[in-house]
Amino acid sequence: MTKGRLITFEGPEGAGKSTQAAMLIARLEARGIEIIYTREPGGTKLGEAIRGVLQYNAAGEAPCPESEVLLFEASRAQLVRQVILPALERGAWVVCDRFFDSTTAYQGFGRGFPVELMETINRFAVGEAVPDMTILLDVNVSLGMQRCAKRQAGQAMKYDRIESEALEFHERVRQGYLELARRYPERFRQVDAMRHAEPIADDVWRLVRDAFFPEG
Repeated sequence: MTKGRLITFEGPEGAGKSTQAAMLIARLEARGIEIIYTREPGGTKLGEAIRGVLQYNAAGEAPCPESEVLLFEASRAQLVRQVILPALERGAWVVCDRFFDSTTAYQGFGRGFPVELMETINRFAVGEAVPDMTILLDVNVSLGMQRCAKRQAGQAMKYDRIESEALEFHERVRQGYLELARRYPERFRQVDAMRHAEPIADDVWRLVRDAFFPEG
């Protein structure tokens, strides 16, 4: 049985990760590939419960920074064992909207936790589930937050805890992602997400096609 592939989308707020994940999935499914889409935090009943705590203080209080890290990792560990690894083992492909690099970028570079510590905790949480490709959708902070504001307008949604952070925090996160791309060029592929969705999707598809379908 052929092992599946794990592709993760990363990037600052407003980078268009969910949109690009959906567009890539459509192209992969057109090739007859079984795709499992998931997101972080979430993707399991436990993970979705944790998502509510992390995004909107559903427990009635905000988690302290250390609890925030461990809640993200608990959600991730459940997702890996319950969804990702079983899918990969049966040959399905998994497309994930955020994965462990988010914790390194947001809690490491953004919050100021030691990056090496974040990466150690990440390895414990995911075990063997390392992405075959991580697509970094890079957008500057001002445009990204403008997109978030536009998305919120006219909707009942409100900014979550992370989106509500100061611009300086989001700039540290973006620079953290760029540093991770420099550190791990073997799996990171950086895409300019300052454009409309269609040319971004074309670039993403070229990267995936060249890596996994060299025959065309």
